[in-house]
Amino acid sequence: MSHISEVLVVGAGPAGSSVAYYLSCLGVRVHVIEKAKFPRDKICGDGLTPRAVTELVRMGIDISDHKQWPRNYGIRAYGAGHTIEVPWPELSSMPNYGLAKRRKELDHLLIQRAVSAGATLDEETVVTAPILHERTGCVIGVKARKKTTKEEVSYYARLIVDAGGVAARLATSLGRVQNQSRPMGVAHRTYIKSPLAATDMMESQLELWEGKAGQSAIAPGYGWAWPVSDSVVNVGLGSLSSHGAPKGMDYRSMFATWMENAPKEWEFTEENQLEPLRGAALPMGFNRKPLYERGLLLVGDAGGMVSPFNGEGIAYALQSGRVAADIIAQALSRTSTVAFQKTLEEYPKFMKNELGGYYTMGRIFAYLIEKPVVMQACVKYGLPRPMLMRLVMKLLSDAYDKNGGDWMDRLIATLAKVVPGA
Repeated sequence: MSHISEVLVVGAGPAGSSVAYYLSCLGVRVHVIEKAKFPRDKICGDGLTPRAVTELVRMGIDISDHKQWPRNYGIRAYGAGHTIEVPWPELSSMPNYGLAKRRKELDHLLIQRAVSAGATLDEETVVTAPILHERTGCVIGVKARKKTTKEEVSYYARLIVDAGGVAARLATSLGRVQNQSRPMGVAHRTYIKSPLAATDMMESQLELWEGKAGQSAIAPGYGWAWPVSDSVVNVGLGSLSSHGAPKGMDYRSMFATWMENAPKEWEFTEENQLEPLRGAALPMGFNRKPLYERGLLLVGDAGGMVSPFNGEGIAYALQSGRVAADIIAQALSRTSTVAFQKTLEEYPKFMKNELGGYYTMGRIFAYLIEKPVVMQACVKYGLPRPMLMRLVMKLLSDAYDKNGGDWMDRLIATLAKVVPGA
């Protein structure tokens, strides 16, 4: 059995759903294949920064119900005996609030949005191999297997989009492996029933102690907690390596110690923990390239588009899908193969221009803060300075106006332009 479409999208996470939605809105015939069955879960902090909220608004997602979309208005950070609250900035390009949504719900909502726009979705379909053009070596389709029936199916399209997340198995099978010189993060999270669910801030713990707080060494990493409902918070910890994946860390032990050191009024106890602690890798700073070559285009985590500054991936997954859809639609309108290919080659150029400088700064940031002594000094001397922390928050969260804005926005925008693109 075989299917033919104009564009085939492998993976129905935020990036895959985004490209499928925008292409469908432009009248392109899109087929999406997903290995799981919705609703399905993904390991994630579930936090949506103002940049991510902006992308949801562009897709026409209704975020007006505060109960379904818990809002947060900034970050409350702890470290070196200090606590500081930094609100999300007032910008022209994005709202001054963030949201939270469990990935089990968010991803289902996004793919439904794509399907309602006209995309075709095949769930429980596992890609087994690429199909290559005999003469050019271009990817023209994939072979797949249905999980339920074991049926072998072939999918053909003028263009294939790998939205397969950090594994990006299709791209990997064609030799596009991760660049180990780029940063890689690891995040572990669970859900806890807690009074902290009543907060409207994103809690960030900048010091993870190996033992009792203030009386032991500091472990490399950071912790977070924010509401995903009126009674439950997403609680997790992450670590960062400037070169490849962090190794040799006992995340379960680190998490247990952090829970013991957390404020007692948060009630972070084993009895209130609703799920086991689970972890996932975070591919950062364009760690898989090229983003387009020989009929295969990469979006989201498949292209390593997680921010090295804060582990944010959803905003860039949605953005890359939107940008890719626009360029793909233009390419499909071209009347020659040469023009088709040249148009698609604009995608990696655009993404590098859009995010390359910012990701390069993120790589420098990752190199510095993975050293505990540097991180400790930054927390000790930086946290008590509100103006500095506002600048740092804008930088770390990518929440700044790229055109105009205040002096902080202009400084970050200038730095992003002058440093070499990732």
